[in-house]
Amino acid sequence: MLRASVATRSVAARSDATWSDATWSDATRLLLGLSACVVLVAAGCSNYHVVRTDAALGPVHRVAVQTLQNHSFEPGVEMMVSDALRREFQRGGGIAVVGDPAQADLVLSGTVLDLVTSARSFSAASFGLEYQVEMRLALTARRADGTVIPLDPSAMQDWELYLTSSDVEAERKNRDEALRRLSTVLAERTREFLSDRLSR
Repeated sequence: MLRASVATRSVAARSDATWSDATWSDATRLLLGLSACVVLVAAGCSNYHVVRTDAALGPVHRVAVQTLQNHSFEPGVEMMVSDALRREFQRGGGIAVVGDPAQADLVLSGTVLDLVTSARSFSAASFGLEYQVEMRLALTARRADGTVIPLDPSAMQDWELYLTSSDVEAERKNRDEALRRLSTVLAERTREFLSDRLSR
């Protein structure tokens, strides 16, 4: 009887120990898992930065875009580029585009220097199928205190392709769309460049 009691207590002790080990093992794994999650979240947060849209151009909050001059042979292209610049500065938020340069923290002005059009692909009969139009700008960014922010001339030019057509109206539409795309690309590039310079 005594042996049976001792044996029973021994089995119970081993059972308790096994349960305790399993419980601690599970708890340890749970704690390790939670720790790993905390580390990952912390790591993610360390790489996360809140970007304030009103600080996109540093101290500049009001921008005036003066209508560009046009030295090319493309009527109206200066309006297209000027409008694209205004839309780009309005798009990100935090920047007010004003009409009066005297009220602006930054005034953008300049010229459409030229447009160069050349054939890129030809049909079997040597007719142009695809044309390339290249636009080149000269822009000046001037702060309210008169400081001029230099803009890289090589960044102020780009090209776009458009398809020719036997329909004169369709070809004109294709060319206009190519010019609008070019205007948007150069406007985006201008804002990105100024954002980089002014946010330092």
